[in-house]
Amino acid sequence: MKKLNKTNSKFDSFFNKPQQWGEEFSKLRAIILGCPVTEEELKWGWPCYSVDGKNIVLMHGFKEYCALLFFKGVLMKDPKGILIQQTEHVQGPRQVRFTNAKEIAKMAPVLKAYVNEAIDVEKSGAKVKLKATSDFKVPEELKRKLEENPALKKAFEALTPGRQRAYLFFFSQAKQSQTREARIEKCAPQILKGKGLND
Repeated sequence: MKKLNKTNSKFDSFFNKPQQWGEEFSKLRAIILGCPVTEEELKWGWPCYSVDGKNIVLMHGFKEYCALLFFKGVLMKDPKGILIQQTEHVQGPRQVRFTNAKEIAKMAPVLKAYVNEAIDVEKSGAKVKLKATSDFKVPEELKRKLEENPALKKAFEALTPGRQRAYLFFFSQAKQSQTREARIEKCAPQILKGKGLND
C-alpha cells in the first residue's frame, strides 16, 4: 500500500486559517500523516484520512475540545482506555478528545499506534454490527401520531433504516413528553416528503 507522501495543498487554507484548535489540528495532522494513510480530504467540513477510499479517522473541533474520531473505534482494542462514545446512540465511531496541544504532543506515540490499528481494522474487512431499526424504542408519542395519521405512518415506514433511526434518536433524546410531541409535529412535513432529519 502506498503511503501518502505529500500533504494535500487544498487543505493548507484549512490548517493555516486562524481558528480555535489550529495548533492542535496541525499536531494531529503531522501524527496522522506519519501513518500509512493514502488520502487526505475535507469531509463534512473537517480533515478526514482514509486508506484506499475507506474512512479511517477524522479530526473535528467543538467548543470545549477537539477530537480524533475513529470510524470503527468500537472494534479497536483501546489499551489506554481513551476512546469515548460521543453519545449513547453512536454505534461504531469513537473519539479521543483533547483540550490543548501539549496533551497531543505527549500522546503522539499512542495516537500513532491507534491510527495504525484503525488502518489494520479497516484492512481486515471487519464490520461494525449495527443495531436494526427494530431494536430501537419507538417513543409513545410517535406511535400515537403514526396511528392517528396513516399517511405519516406509510411515509415513516418508507424511509431508509438510517433515516428512521435518526428520527427515533432525535425524538427520544427529549426528556419531556411535550418536547417529544413538538419535535414530531415539526418533523412530520419532512417525513411526509420522504426526507431524513438532516436532508
